[in-house]
Amino acid sequence: MKKIAVVCANGKAGKLIVNETVERGLDVTAVVRGENQTKAQHVLKKDLYDLTAEDLERFDAVVDAFGAWTEDTLPQHSTSLKHLCDILSGKETRLLIVGGAGSLYVNPEHTACVADGPDFPDAFKPLAAAMAKALGELRERKDVRWTYISPAGDFQAEGEKTGEYILGGEELTLNEKGESIISYADYAVAMVDEITEGSHIQERISVVRK
Repeated sequence: MKKIAVVCANGKAGKLIVNETVERGLDVTAVVRGENQTKAQHVLKKDLYDLTAEDLERFDAVVDAFGAWTEDTLPQHSTSLKHLCDILSGKETRLLIVGGAGSLYVNPEHTACVADGPDFPDAFKPLAAAMAKALGELRERKDVRWTYISPAGDFQAEGEKTGEYILGGEELTLNEKGESIISYADYAVAMVDEITEGSHIQERISVVRK
């Protein structure tokens, strides 16, 4: 049985990823700073930045569900990911990152991203830029078995779980209705599928509702 750690498990995405692993009977540990608010069987109470290589050595996969939204914390997308990469460097443990949609490409040449579009909300541009920077730095890490999973453009925290999704790559993918949408619950399904069945090592993939 795979052993999985979900870092920042008390967040919206983290909780649902933990739920999905528990429902499938997998061994999951919630990594949280405070009181555990998840269904995880095991808990490691520790700040992300205090995690060590020894803390994570027993896991087959580590999910990074870190999120930062305010102007002063946005650089932590890069620093937190660098810390996780550094302590997993050279290990067989996989690192799977809950990513963003703003950096998905919208042309075959991969020169334009979702966040470059005229309809992309100004309020989300700093977040998209911070996450894109972190992804760019992640791409340079050849010493870590990482997988970056971007959600669809409309990432719905309260959306229903259908259990179905379309797996995409670097480019924004639309479903048959022309939508770029996915619920956190279906994203969690895709995340756990990648952990248990996928092999997109050192790749960015994306998911959208069917």
